Amino acid sequence: MRDCSHAVLFCFLCTVSRWHSYINSAVSILTGYSGKEPFAAYLKKYFAANKKYGSKDRKQIAHLAYCYFRAGLALPDIAMEEKLLMALFLCSRQPDPLLSSLRPEWDEKYLLDVKEKLLLLGLEKNPNRFFPWIQQLSKGIDLEAFSTSFLVQPDLFIRIRPGYPGMVKEKLQSARVAYEELSSSCFRFPSGTKLDDLLEANREIVIQDYNSQRVGELLRLIPQNGEHKKMTVWDCCAASGGKSIMANDIVGKMELTVSDIRESILHNLGKRLSAAGISHFRSIVADLSVKDPLPAGEKFDLVIADTPCSGSGTWSRTPEQLYYFREEKITAYQQLQERIVATVLPHVKKGGYFLYITCSVFKKENEDRVDFITADPGYSIVSKELLTGYDKKADTMFACLLRRDL
Repeated sequence: MRDCSHAVLFCFLCTVSRWHSYINSAVSILTGYSGKEPFAAYLKKYFAANKKYGSKDRKQIAHLAYCYFRAGLALPDIAMEEKLLMALFLCSRQPDPLLSSLRPEWDEKYLLDVKEKLLLLGLEKNPNRFFPWIQQLSKGIDLEAFSTSFLVQPDLFIRIRPGYPGMVKEKLQSARVAYEELSSSCFRFPSGTKLDDLLEANREIVIQDYNSQRVGELLRLIPQNGEHKKMTVWDCCAASGGKSIMANDIVGKMELTVSDIRESILHNLGKRLSAAGISHFRSIVADLSVKDPLPAGEKFDLVIADTPCSGSGTWSRTPEQLYYFREEKITAYQQLQERIVATVLPHVKKGGYFLYITCSVFKKENEDRVDFITADPGYSIVSKELLTGYDKKADTMFACLLRRDL
């Protein structure tokens, strides 16, 4: 009996030691990270250089670190080890073995709402404390729901391309992959679901957030040119090309021009468009905040400007950006967007359309930029949408479709 008790005690001590080891590793990682690169990339390099960690170890340590970024702005100036435990508790929506071992009195209360958790931790019970820039937000955002959304990892969404809904559904059901069908073309999956070996990216599906897909609703408001006349489209901040592929699927055949600031981006974009079956397009490397790369007289039926922005509507996916953000960057992005918009607006033909998009929640990047555009009497608003995602485990975006009337 004594030997059995000793064995149980030994196992318990080993478990506690492992949890403390995870916390110490997370502290080491966070101390060495500066926020200058995506945290996922930093973690990958860290674990590659420290091969003692198994896959379960890496997952638990990474989870601790991400919880810290999600809740860190709300935590007091105390030892990092205690901050990690607090952050893990605030982010937990189910029992956690680490908390169960080190803070059982917290773990058993995982179902408490955020206000109650803050009160239990002896912190101010204002959930808005997770996001300090509330005065800068676009109108219509629910402050409490938005702030607490940072404690939760968003879901994964796919857009099924025309012609493939039946095939995609059959593959998912055959592989017994859990999903939620939000529409015939939009499916939701739990975060971390692996689809790479099951579905053909870009050909059958596009990995695309729920609200990024909803931007397509604005594209559907644009009258088609007719059966024999292709629409001329300039995706001027094309990045990975998701909006170009969506425009192709909604508008139909088009004369497509894509541009972005780096040649490497456009190289990868070209491969993605090719995989999507879009073989004819013009590609231009250009910094639109500095120089107009097109002839003055060149005009388009549609210009899409998914402009560089703070990305604040996506910080639930990359919470390190929330943690390291500084308010003065909002004005810097506003000025960058203003220069880009001023460059591309002259290339919208009379009767043509300009689609302005950000993944930001800040008024200066959203409504204020639309006010800047409509200060020109030649432009009128067709539709303006703040696409909230914090209540759907999705990104929050802003989109405005404008028509050039003069």
